[in-house]
This record gives sequence, C-alpha cells and structure tokens, in this order.
Amino acid sequence: MADKSSQGDLKPEAQFAKRINPVKEELTREQLQFIQQVELAQWKKKVGNLRGRNVATGLAIGAVVLGIYGYTFYKVSQEKIMDEIDAEAKARAPKTGAN
Repeated sequence: MADKSSQGDLKPEAQFAKRINPVKEELTREQLQFIQQVELAQWKKKVGNLRGRNVATGLAIGAVVLGIYGYTFYKVSQEKIMDEIDAEAKARAPKTGAN
C-alpha cells in the first residue's frame, strides 16, 4: 500500500481558473475574443434544450387555446335559448289581420 502521508503533500500542477470581471480588469483583445468564443459555445450547447422546451410549451398553449375555442363553439351551437325566446314571442304576439 502507498504511504498516505506522501499523497497529502502533492501540490496540483495545473492552475484553476479564477473568475474575472472583464469590465473592471483590462483584458487584451485576444482574451476578450476567447471569452466571447467560450460564451458562444456554451450558448449553442444550451439552445437545443431551450428550443425543445419552447416548442413543447407552444404546443401545449396552442392545444389549450384550440380546446377552449372548440368547446365554446360546441356549447354555443347547443344553445336554443334564442330560438325558444323567438317562439315564445310569436306565441304571445297579438294576432292581427295582416298575418
């Protein structure tokens, strides 16, 4: 088995990335271009997921709207209230000699 005390003394050779504020720190043109390239790559990676979610949300909203629209037409076509009111008005109307 390896000695545990010797493993704890190892220092990492690679440096970790530190956060920078491009507004406060002066960066070279190459550094700014690199930052833009990395941001664009990250954005492109996430666009696929966003597009899929947007399509699913749009289809869901469209289905709800069409459902409400169709239900409204269905219910309005079943309403016979105006026909009943017209029939009742004709029945109550006084008979005149002109009819």
